[in-house]
Order: sequence, then structure tokens, then C-alpha cells
Amino acid sequence: MIWAGFIFGLVGSFHCVGMCGPIAMSLPFVGSTGWRYYAGRLLYNSGRIVTYALLGALAGAFGESLQMAGLQQTVSIISGILILLLLVLPVTLKGRSATILGTDRLMNWVRRRLGYYFQQNSLSSLFMVGLLNGLLPCGFVYIALAGAISAPGVGGAMLYMALFGLGTFPLMFLVSLSGKLISLKMRSMFNRAVPYVGMVLAVLFIVRGLGLGIPYLSPKIAETTAHHTEMSCH
Repeated sequence: MIWAGFIFGLVGSFHCVGMCGPIAMSLPFVGSTGWRYYAGRLLYNSGRIVTYALLGALAGAFGESLQMAGLQQTVSIISGILILLLLVLPVTLKGRSATILGTDRLMNWVRRRLGYYFQQNSLSSLFMVGLLNGLLPCGFVYIALAGAISAPGVGGAMLYMALFGLGTFPLMFLVSLSGKLISLKMRSMFNRAVPYVGMVLAVLFIVRGLGLGIPYLSPKIAETTAHHTEMSCH
């Protein structure tokens, strides 16, 4: 299911354009030569992918702790349920949860640092903008992280989220060059598709966790346990 991260990122990248497009389009110029302009945009998007991979490590550590408790199949079901919850929870409730958890303070710090690095005239500052951009609140990223919980181990979750970031890369890179390349109508059309793609992912994760005996999609619990045991012996 690791490949699902890339597909979700690719399809949902139009959502990224709506949320982070203004940041990408307002990136400062660095130097006067053409290669530095393109390198800066590449570094910005690379920074986002690095942050997604690091967040994936946290999701993977959580999922791995559940798997070590013998909940391999349950982890996949939990991922699917979390994705569904993130799709149906009202925006106002999500905002309150940030205040309760204290993450609003972290986001204020992130925004201040973003302002600082926007004023710097260096390629490294654009990479830092990308790193911090990846930390901004985004339901789309949270859905991807919910899926990363069921990835095989910390490394698998990091790969899942890195592939998710790579899926968003082509469109976000184009937007960072010129936001006019993507019409508002096209962005709106793909934004409406994101919840449906999320629901498909959620169903896939839940079906996988049910152990229905469907090869590759929903293997039986006994087969999955045997596979993990064999891997650990090696």
C-alpha cells in the first residue's frame, strides 16, 4: 500500500495549489542567473518532501508500536477510520483541537520563521521555507499521515510520506514558476475529487485490515502474521 501515498499526493496536489500556492508563487528571487531561480524552487519543494518524510517517521513509530502489540491488521483498520474522520469532521472542530493540543503556539512560531526566511536572499533560505511549509496545518497531509500509520515500520512510513510529497511535486513546482499555468476551474474540480480519493483509500485500508483472504489486497491474518515472523527470523 506504500504506492498509495504517491497516487494520493498526485491526485490531491491541486488541493496543495489552493492551500500553499500563494506561498509557492511569492517565493523570493535569489540571484540574477536562471539556474539559481530554478534551483531555489527545487529546494523549496525538496524541503516540503523532507518534512513530510520526517512526519512519516512519527506516524510510523506509532504504527510500529501497535504492530509490536500484535495489532498488525488492526493498524490498517485504524488508518482507514482516521482518514474517514478527517474527511467528515467540521473545520471548526479541527481548529478547536489545535488549540486544545497546544499546536497553535507551534504554528505561530512556524509562521514567524517563515516570515524571517522569506526576507533572506539565499538558496538555503528557500529550502528552510519548504521545511516549515510542510508543518503548516493541512487536512490533506493529515489524511496522508493517517495512511502512513499502517506502513511497514518507520522506514516504510517515511517512504510512504516521501512518495506522497513526490506526488505533489510536479504541480507545486509548476505553480512556483507561474501560478497562471493552473486555472481556477481546474483547481476547483480536483479539490472536489480529494474527499472521494480519500474515501477510496480509507476503504482500501479497512478492507486490508479485515483479512478477507484477497491476495495482496486483504491477506488473511494468519498469512500476515507468518510473513512478519519469517521476516523477523531473517
